[in-house]
Amino acid sequence: MSLPSYLAWPWGPQRGRISIDKSNSDESNPPEFETFDVMRPRGPSDEETKAAGLSVLSVDMRVTENKKDHNTDKYKNSNLIVRRNKEFTIILKLDRTFNEEQDDVQMEFLIGSSPDENRGTYITVSIGKEKHDGTWKSRVVEIQGNDVTVGIKPDATCIVGRFRTFVAVVTDLGKHRTQRNPDTDFYVLFNPWDPADQVYMEKEEDRKEYVMNDVGSIYNGEFSNITTRSWNYGQFEEGVLDACLLVMDAGKVPLLYRGNSTEVVRQGSALMNAQDDDGVLVGNWSGDYSAGTAPTAWTGSPEILLKYASEGCVPVCFAQCWVFAGTLNTFMRCLGIPARVITNYCSAHDNTGNLKTDIVLDEDGRVDRSRTRDSVWNYHCWNEVYMKRLDLPEKYSGWQVVDCTPQETSDGLYRCGPTSVNAIKEGELSYPFDAKFVFAELNSDVIYHKSNKYGKTKIIYVDTAYVGKLLVTKKKESSEHEDITATYKYPEGSLKEREVMQMAERCGVPSREYLPLTEAGVDIELQADTVKMGENFKLTMNIKNQTSQSCTLSATITGCVVYYTGVTSTTFKLESKSVTVEASKAESVTIDIKGMEYIPHLVEQSNLLFVAYGNIEENNTSLTTMKVVTLRPPELAIKMIGTPRVGKELMVSVEFMNPYNFILKKVQLRLDGPSLIPTKLKEYSQILPGASVKYKVSMVPRTAGKVVLMACLDCPLLRQVTNQLEIEVVKEE
Repeated sequence: MSLPSYLAWPWGPQRGRISIDKSNSDESNPPEFETFDVMRPRGPSDEETKAAGLSVLSVDMRVTENKKDHNTDKYKNSNLIVRRNKEFTIILKLDRTFNEEQDDVQMEFLIGSSPDENRGTYITVSIGKEKHDGTWKSRVVEIQGNDVTVGIKPDATCIVGRFRTFVAVVTDLGKHRTQRNPDTDFYVLFNPWDPADQVYMEKEEDRKEYVMNDVGSIYNGEFSNITTRSWNYGQFEEGVLDACLLVMDAGKVPLLYRGNSTEVVRQGSALMNAQDDDGVLVGNWSGDYSAGTAPTAWTGSPEILLKYASEGCVPVCFAQCWVFAGTLNTFMRCLGIPARVITNYCSAHDNTGNLKTDIVLDEDGRVDRSRTRDSVWNYHCWNEVYMKRLDLPEKYSGWQVVDCTPQETSDGLYRCGPTSVNAIKEGELSYPFDAKFVFAELNSDVIYHKSNKYGKTKIIYVDTAYVGKLLVTKKKESSEHEDITATYKYPEGSLKEREVMQMAERCGVPSREYLPLTEAGVDIELQADTVKMGENFKLTMNIKNQTSQSCTLSATITGCVVYYTGVTSTTFKLESKSVTVEASKAESVTIDIKGMEYIPHLVEQSNLLFVAYGNIEENNTSLTTMKVVTLRPPELAIKMIGTPRVGKELMVSVEFMNPYNFILKKVQLRLDGPSLIPTKLKEYSQILPGASVKYKVSMVPRTAGKVVLMACLDCPLLRQVTNQLEIEVVKEE
C-alpha cells in the first residue's frame, strides 16, 4: 500500500536520505479526504459520502475541565495543555448516534512538518469496530445522543510540544477528516505527577515548589553576607510556553529528542546563551550595557523570552549567571521539568579541570592582575533539574546540575550538564555530562604564588577550603535560603572527602602534587560587618597562633574593587601591619576603610576584595587569605494603597531617594509580578543628589492567594537596587 500524500517521502528520487524534523511550528497536514484507492480522483464521490453515513460536526477539547485535571489550568493559553501518560477527554459531536459495532472513527495527532508514525510525530488512535491503538491509548467514555466522549492517553515517553488534531471517519473507500482547526491544537508536557514519566517527583510539596511556583528567590552577595532578589519565572504567562517551544525550533532541536528530558535539558543549556547558536541571551561582563539592558536590571524571564520570540529569535542583550539561570528555570518548569536555581559561593572558574586556581602576588604582596588568569567568582548561579537518568546507574538519578552560562564548550557548544549531583559528591566524574568542570567549581584549591623582582614565582600558600564554601537554593514555601552544601560535598578535611579526591583522580582529575606545604602554625582571617555603599567601615584581621612559641607577623593588606566574577579592577588600598602574637593566643588588628577611597572606583554590584599576605619572621613561612565585602545598596521602598482583591483596582507606589553626592543618570525602574501586572518600565534621565522619585502604578489582581510584586532600579552608577512585596489577594465575596 502506498503512503498517503501527506506522508509521502518529500525528497522523491534522492535515495537513502532521511529528513530530520526540527520544528514544532512548521506543519504539513493531511487532505480533507483521502481515498484508499490511489487510482481514484481526489475528493469523495457522492457514493463514498453516502457510504460513510457519519459526519463529525465539531470537536470539543474540554479545555477548562482537562486543564484543571492535568495541573495546567494556570497557563494563560486558550488551547488545551495536558501531561504525558494521563488521560484527557474530548467530545466528538456527530450528525447521528455513534455505533461502536459498525462505525470506525480515527483521531490523528500530528506534530511538525513531516509526520511519521515511526518517529512519534504522527499518532493514530481509534474507536469503533476497527479498534487499534499504538503507543497512545483511547477509549469511549460515554455516548450521549450524538455526542461521544473519548478518553485519550498520551504515551509516557512521547514528544513534548504542540500537536494538531484531526478526526477521520473511516469507510472501505477512504477517510473523511475534519478541517485544520487551530482551536483543537493541544500541548503535551512532561508529567512529574506520574511514576512512568522520566521527571516523576514523588512529593506534592516538591512539585508545588519546583514545577508550579512562578516566583523565586535568587541569592547573591557573598557567603557571609547573602543577599536576595526575587525573580519572576512566569512560566504560565501568556506566550511563554510558545516562546519556550520556539527556542527549541530556533535551535533546530530534532522533534525526536523532545520526549527525552535529558536531551531537552542539555539542548536547553546550549540554547539559553547566544555564544555559538544565536540562543536567547547574550552574556556580557564588560560593564558597558549601552547596547541593551543591564543584567542587573531584569526582574524576570517572561520579558526576555517574549522579546526573543517577538523579535524573530534575535538574542536578547544582556545577561550574567543569575539571568541565565532564572531564564533556564522558566524554560524547564514551563515544559514540566522540575527545576531550581542554585548559588555556589566562591565558585572557581577552572578552564583546565586541574583543580587549581592560581593567584599571583607581586613582591609587595598585591594581586598581580597581569599574571592572575584564574578567578574565583564571589558566587555563581546554575540550575538543578530533577529526573531519572536513563543513561546512568540508578543511584545517579535525582537532581542534576545544568548550567547555561557560557564558560567552556561541551561537545562543541557552550553548555554544561546535566550531571548528577550524587556523582559529583562521590567523585564519580566519568559519567556524562561535564562532571569534571562542575567538580572543579566546587573543589579547586586556591594556590597563592609570590613573584620576586625577576618575575620568578614560587607557591607560598594553598587554601583547600576557600572554593565551594556554601551552596544554597530557595526553601520550599519560603523566601529564605536552604543550605544544600552537603548534597554536593563531604565535610572539608574528612576521611570521606579524601576518598572522593582519590576517586576523582582515578577519573582523570590531576593529583594535588603541590600538597602538603610546610604549615606555619598560624591562621589569619579577614572580617567586616555588613556595610552600606558609601559608608566608612573597619576591616579586621584576626591572627591565631597555634604554636608553642610567640610569633611576629608582618602583613600587607591590599584592597581592590572587584567584579563578582573575581576579576579585579582598581587597587584603592595598600597597608602594612606588624603584630606579635603570644603562644596559643590570638590578636586582632583593624584597618580603616573610607568611603571616599573606594566610591570613585566602584564597578557593578559594588564588591571589594581584600587580600592579606603575611610572613612569619621566626620561621620565614608565608600565609595569605582573601575576603570579599559586598556593599549594600540604598533602599527601594514599595507601598500598597488599598486592599488587594481579585478584579479590583489596586494602587502601588515605588519610591527612591538618591543618597549620594553624584547624579544618577539613565535610570531604569522595573515593576513585575505574575497575576498582577505585565512588566512595567519607567525611565528617568537623571536623579540629582538628595532628590527622590515616586512611581505610581495601578493594577488589577487576577487570582486569589499570595503573589509577589518585584521592583528593580538600575543605572550605570548603581546596580542591584531591588525590593519585593508579598501581597495576599482575597476573592470578592
